[in-house]
Amino acid sequence: MHERIVKDAAQRVRSEGLTGAAVTAVMRDAGLTHGGFYKHFASKEELLLESLRRGFGDFEDALVHAAEQAKAGTGWKAMVKMYLSAEHCDRIETGCPVAALAPELARVDPSMRGAIVGELVRYRDRMLPFMPGRRKEDREKAFFAIWSTMIGAIALARILPYPEAREKVLGSARELLLRSY
Repeated sequence: MHERIVKDAAQRVRSEGLTGAAVTAVMRDAGLTHGGFYKHFASKEELLLESLRRGFGDFEDALVHAAEQAKAGTGWKAMVKMYLSAEHCDRIETGCPVAALAPELARVDPSMRGAIVGELVRYRDRMLPFMPGRRKEDREKAFFAIWSTMIGAIALARILPYPEAREKVLGSARELLLRSY
């Protein structure tokens, strides 16, 4: 049951924001009462952190899988194509937590910030082996340039009301990144 609650909260927080994982709604969706929440979590912050970890982990797993299926040395390109896809853009609830929540994550209580930074570091570390560059420093620079471009493109595309406009933003970023490294 705990895992079901976390899975629901992970999707809910990405689609509705950090306040979207309201305890009452999450517990109702799990078929439990609000009172049962404290059998599973010490606080709402604990639920939020677990749901963020789950969201990061699920999306990282999908990206790493795509990279591992690609030809050697092109894993990062598979990640770019997956990240800057219409499907990722349209499925905020299963996508990258950073793209979905960056402005809110920047405003979290300082007590939660350390755990979130830890997730971001883990995210980066899982992606680095697939980034272009021979040295670790080169791969890290590429990671930050690629990821910040992709996060911005997804965030902008999600604002746009028409699929054609979204694809123009995603396609432009995808093309730029794929020919830049």
